[in-house]
Amino acid sequence: MPRLRSSSARREEGRRNFLPRPAAALAACIALVLGAVGCGEGEVAEGATVTVYISAPLRGAQAAAGKAMCEGARHELARSGGRTAGVRVRAVCLDDSGGRRRWSLAAVGANARRATEDSTTIGYIGELDRVATRFSRPIVESAGIAQLSTLSGRVAMASLLRAIREASGSASLRNAVREEVSRR
Repeated sequence: MPRLRSSSARREEGRRNFLPRPAAALAACIALVLGAVGCGEGEVAEGATVTVYISAPLRGAQAAAGKAMCEGARHELARSGGRTAGVRVRAVCLDDSGGRRRWSLAAVGANARRATEDSTTIGYIGELDRVATRFSRPIVESAGIAQLSTLSGRVAMASLLRAIREASGSASLRNAVREEVSRR
């Protein structure tokens, strides 16, 4: 004869059956995130476009230095014709001041996250302040992106362009550029 269960026992059994679904959903989300982090790591085709993000204060007390860094990087990129090793390189300047007198932790983090969310990102130039760099570096490096912290955008862009040339043809251009930059 089948055993009758109380309504509380049936609810408890339902909860036990429900627990694996959130775990499965969490596992699916983790797999999706790990897949997204891998985006942009494949071989870059001839004529593809890669992006270099430049994070510097564009307003406030350090605006002149930040704008000079951004313009220096753009000038160096223009000297190369915006291309190297068969790929087009574009520069995106981001303001890390957040509208304040100096850099803002929120703006630094947002800039670093924006760079990591772009599958075309090959390099990150910034920040002007060493303390700000301590906040952006873990975010950028966790995505396998080379970060150059310098006062000269021109020198940093030249270094990235050289690393792209030397790394061309590798299975993972992003990782190869990061390794080239770290050797210097």
